[in-house]
Amino acid sequence: MSVQITREADYAIRCILHLVGLDGGMSTVRNIADRESIPRSFAAKIVQKLTKAGLVESVRGVKGGFRITRSPEEISLLDVIEAVEGPISMNICVLDKKSCDRQPQCPVHPCWVEITESIRERLGSYTFERILRESGR
Repeated sequence: MSVQITREADYAIRCILHLVGLDGGMSTVRNIADRESIPRSFAAKIVQKLTKAGLVESVRGVKGGFRITRSPEEISLLDVIEAVEGPISMNICVLDKKSCDRQPQCPVHPCWVEITESIRERLGSYTFERILRESGR
């Protein structure tokens, strides 16, 4: 087993990168999918999740499409990953203490909590403004 983000999370990050690059402009699902090499049906589902999370908005009409709702410095990798995957946690016991009857005496539980907090903090520190700045884009 390896710990890694899902393909959906990777594609969601690509969607946001694409939309951030439009400086408030709009893009259709078709355009996002084609430009970011994402299957269209998958891109449509991802954009809906990003919309539900409030990171993207949908505009109807002939000149409609999708655009980001916040500035790049206000959107982090954590925001995008959790929009499509739900809360990040190294173990279910970190999210739901009732899920494990060993939690009160488990010597590893504090480790899972600390590791989860560290991962969330690091992902939260990578805004799309930072990512683009550090990549030279």
